[in-house]
Amino acid sequence: MPATNKIDIRSLDLSQLQEHFAAMKEPAYRAKQVYQWLWEKSARSFTEMSNLSKDLRNKLDEHYAINVVAVNNSQFSNDHTIKNAFRLYDGNIVEGVLIPMDDRMTACVSSQVGCSLTCKFCATGYMDRKRNLNADEIYDQVVLIDQQAKKNYNAPLTNIVYMGMGEPLLNYANVMKSIERITAPDGLNMSYKRITVSTAGISKMIKKLADDGAKFNLALSLHAANDKKRNEIMPINEHNSLKALAESLKYYFSKTKNPVTYEYIVFNNFNDEIEDAMELARFCKHIPCKVNLIEYNPIQFADFINAEGDKIDAFSNYLKSQGINTNIRRSRGKDIDAACGQLAVKEQN
Repeated sequence: MPATNKIDIRSLDLSQLQEHFAAMKEPAYRAKQVYQWLWEKSARSFTEMSNLSKDLRNKLDEHYAINVVAVNNSQFSNDHTIKNAFRLYDGNIVEGVLIPMDDRMTACVSSQVGCSLTCKFCATGYMDRKRNLNADEIYDQVVLIDQQAKKNYNAPLTNIVYMGMGEPLLNYANVMKSIERITAPDGLNMSYKRITVSTAGISKMIKKLADDGAKFNLALSLHAANDKKRNEIMPINEHNSLKALAESLKYYFSKTKNPVTYEYIVFNNFNDEIEDAMELARFCKHIPCKVNLIEYNPIQFADFINAEGDKIDAFSNYLKSQGINTNIRRSRGKDIDAACGQLAVKEQN
């Protein structure tokens, strides 16, 4: 449980940490050493900080906390995907997934405890949003999944996707700070190009990404390219229409020159006809993009089922005929509820 009388030391940037050390009559270089332990070496306790005196370590432990994330339990899929229930310092649980492939190791991380968007096909959408994750809690998921990849598959993480529980752009500041720490030379030093943030589509925040010069990849969970259908499955569309999204995406591309990925789950007898593909193709004309057609993973709360294979193939072929870079993305970890849209905390013990 949280130590409410202690300061979360990872909430401080380097200059703030130096101010705290000055107040303790400690030299500024000590603050840099601690900062290195926290973000480059991913220290989980002050006792690990071996180049500090025991007296200083005790002083830090008395006044500051490292609110580490811990693996509560892990499940292993038949396809080698690993789903983790991560316990946060306050007892809340979020889920994160390691997706091993021949050419990459991908971490799927969460940004919120639960979600407020109520997408009808997503298990997390049926949970209440309890709180945002702090930047260090997102960072810890990456560190722990990286350790898991090295231990189980003898390979480090190559990619990170913010596609777990929650809407990243509704936790903007913490998501951006976590990416800064993950990519910084004095952090995990990963490439921006290996990071993808997925949003359900919040127009004003997509524009903010553009204004802030986002360097990572952006994915939009689209799933329907007409407002009537999108409203039905994604209530957020009622206040972020396809027209508004198109305008924000054009602005985003004009500022960043980065193409966008559209994620499109193909539901049986809902959005799987060639007419739907034509609508999607028209939406794709706004900016350079690619489309991932996603196999639907059933959840107990909803009646949707995956489209037939021949429908998905025909859908894909039509998009390709329009010059749109299109991939069919097969599910991973479905047998342990680790696949896209299936993350929901069922057990917290």
